This record gives sequence, structure tokens and C-alpha cells, in this order.
Amino acid sequence: MAGYNFNVPELEDIRALLYVPGNDQKKIAKAASLMVDGIILDLEDGVADNRKDEARVTIAEALRTIDFGNSERLVRINPFYTGRAERDLQAVMPSKPDAIVVPKANSAEIILETDRIISAAELALGLNSGSIAIIALIESAKAFVNLPSICSASPRVQGLIFGAEDLAADVGVTRTPFALELLYARSTLVMHATAFGMQAIDMVQTNFINLELLETESRQGAELGFSGKQIIHPAQIEIVHAAYTPSPESIERAQKILEGAQKTQADGRGAYSLDGEMVDLPVVKRAETILSRARAAGLIP
Repeated sequence: MAGYNFNVPELEDIRALLYVPGNDQKKIAKAASLMVDGIILDLEDGVADNRKDEARVTIAEALRTIDFGNSERLVRINPFYTGRAERDLQAVMPSKPDAIVVPKANSAEIILETDRIISAAELALGLNSGSIAIIALIESAKAFVNLPSICSASPRVQGLIFGAEDLAADVGVTRTPFALELLYARSTLVMHATAFGMQAIDMVQTNFINLELLETESRQGAELGFSGKQIIHPAQIEIVHAAYTPSPESIERAQKILEGAQKTQADGRGAYSLDGEMVDLPVVKRAETILSRARAAGLIP
């Protein structure tokens, strides 16, 4: 984008992204100890209207004083139409979160306004320009129509989060346990995230008791190409992490594919056969993705 002269530090791959109410210091401290890939300190839906000012203070203090280990630290602000977003950003920016989650990110203009406020705060605070990333919550029909411009609005945008429940309410679809009614939207979000080099985070499974349903939905999300999933309860972490972590079998096969591809290239050939399956460039790229995710998870060097 013209006018930008900074590189935003890349967020680590996020398999599970845990929401925590921003006004609850104990829950924030507990979340920080769980070794989850990412934690969203929430100022929006997870906080009552009369506790939002308190939540700003609590989040700012938590970011300054709590050791989050290797967890990415994100803050979900309130939507701009509420009149609270700018004050949310001003309150938390001095504590240097890793990323800001923008709800109701329906247009490029919302991303640009977020970028403008963050940039001004970075300058005032003496932070490195471009040090804070943006994650856009895509949860309306309008947002899906505007996805290309949203994704290209700012180099800060490093991920897209799918807001299933808000989209269902907006469009008027009937939610079902297996979410076939959301297949088009989920695939569309993954396609745009991939095209713009971003992470794609799948919907929340609101039933945190039915872990079998969570496992099925997580596996489906990984198969659709999502890089991770939102969660709302610590009991969901292990299942989601596992679903978005390559299995030992898939890692071993990916390594074989790359070894065979290197030998084939050295012999001056393109495609080759492995265990009765043709291996060409798309298969090699998929193997490279699997190994990249395995490295991010610390499974291989």
C-alpha cells in the first residue's frame, strides 16, 4: 500500500484463540498459564456495558504485568459504531498488545480508521511504526462482499476471524450442529485469507460441553483450510490444538514427498510417483505447508 514504510512483525501461527472477559483479572491470569497459542482480551461481547471502562484499565494492567509466555496477546475492541473504539485503543495501546481484533469489520474504511489511530498512538508513545497487527472479524454479509478491499486496506491486517453467529443473524440462516449452512462463507473467508497471505481463524463452537462436536467441527475446519479456531473455554484448547497440528503420519509423508521431489528435480524430471500416487508441484506445496505448521508447533526442527 502506498504511504506505508513499515513491516508488521508476523504473528505466530495461531491454532486456538481463547476469548477472556477483559474485566476479569483472575480469568486473564488463568488464561496466561494455559499455553494456548493466542488469547483475546475482550472489550466487546464478553463485557457488560457498565463494566467496559473498568475492563480497559484491567486489560492495560494485565498486558503490563502478566507473563503470557508464548501466547499471542490480542485485544478485541468495541465496534466503531458504538463510539467506544477509539477510547479502547487509546487505553490499551501504551501496554503494547500484539494485535487488535476489530469486530464488525464491514469495510476498508473501518480498517483504515483503526490503522490511523494505532499509527498515531505508536508515534506518540515512541513505539516502532507498524508494531501492532490488526485481525479483522468478518461477521456480516457486507463484510464478505467487501473482503478484497478489507484485506488490502492495511499491511497491519494479518488475519481474518469468522464470526458465524453474527453472520447467521445478519443473513437469516438457520444454524445447525454441523454448519452446512455456513460452508460457503467459511470457504470464502479461507480463500481470501490465503490469497492475501493471512491466517484464517474459524468459528466458535459455543457448546463447550460437547467435545465430540468440537472435535468434528475442528477437523472440518482444518480440512477446509483454516489455520486455527476461536474457543471460549479451557476445555477446548487441547482438542483444537490437536486438530490444527499435523499428525506424525502426515509429517512423515510430507518429508518423503519433499525428499522425492528433490531427487526428481536433480534428475531433471517434474512429477514422480510415491506409493501409487502422482506427486507434482501442488502436492509438494501442500507438503511444505504441513512441515511449516509442524515447525511452528515445535514438532520438527
